[in-house]
Amino acid sequence: MKNLHFKDFFWNSDLTTTGGYDAIIQYLSDGKKTCKEVEDFMKARASVEEKYAKDLLGLSKKVCGFHEMNTLKRSMDMLKLQTEHVSLSHLQLAQSLREEAKKLEEFREKQKEARKKIEQQMDALHKQKSSQFKKTMDSKKVYEQKCRDKEEAEQNVNRSTNTNNTKHVDKLHSKAHQAKQNAEEAERLYQQNVTTLGKIRDDWMKEHVKACEVFEKQSVERINFLRNTMWTHLNQLSLQCVTSDELYEEVRKSLEQCNIQEDIEHFVNLRRTGEKPPAPVVYENFYSGQRSPTGGPPSRLPPPIRRGPLPEPTHNSRDYAQHSEDAGYSVIQY
Repeated sequence: MKNLHFKDFFWNSDLTTTGGYDAIIQYLSDGKKTCKEVEDFMKARASVEEKYAKDLLGLSKKVCGFHEMNTLKRSMDMLKLQTEHVSLSHLQLAQSLREEAKKLEEFREKQKEARKKIEQQMDALHKQKSSQFKKTMDSKKVYEQKCRDKEEAEQNVNRSTNTNNTKHVDKLHSKAHQAKQNAEEAERLYQQNVTTLGKIRDDWMKEHVKACEVFEKQSVERINFLRNTMWTHLNQLSLQCVTSDELYEEVRKSLEQCNIQEDIEHFVNLRRTGEKPPAPVVYENFYSGQRSPTGGPPSRLPPPIRRGPLPEPTHNSRDYAQHSEDAGYSVIQY
């Protein structure tokens, strides 16, 4: 299939019309807007990534698992550490996106400056072409009118051939001669303007072809640049996902090393309070001063209180109370 090019399909049958050229300029203007929109999109995405990075960084500084210990403690610390690393990677992504947006901005401005010079040159040619065309058409009208005046003067001379008024005939001949000269001068100016317009037209056509080639090249570069920019943008986002996954993988590895039994034993060894439960509490008779081996209840009076109140249970109503220093007390369940 034959490739289509700007220079072959944006002409107009009317010499003064710039519809084809205007269509190309509009296309370029729309392309410039697209570049700006992509640029703004990437800047906005960079702002989102930066805010997300700052929020993650703040999150990584929050207290999490402060009272935990041993292997689970290390895993939770790893989670905070890798969250901080993820936040830094997102901050780096935001910077990379801004750099890509800056490249796009510079590309857009570069094309704008190059296109501006050609547009100014073409606008001047369009004005010159339009002005010369009007001048040529005006000279054509003058030329046609002078030709009609000449024909009328010659007809007047022919009609006066039978007139005996020599003075009147001479006057008609003089007018015909002057009309002929005027027509010849008008023809000369008309031909001169046509020649000038032809030269201007040739110059304009050459510059139009050059402008079309440059504009087409710019369009190809713009589409290619935008395509590559978006490709790079998506690669950056994909890489961020990979980086985040690698950082989170460190947390997963740490969790794999989390040993439940080891953490339980670590707590036991660190906070152990004793291996013997409290002794049974026995009944002591107030009057006899003897201890009952069975620990049965008194007949009338309750036994005197020999110790302070029991501490509050540490877990629930079924847990054992803390042990006493007196090995003679019994286990009390609540």
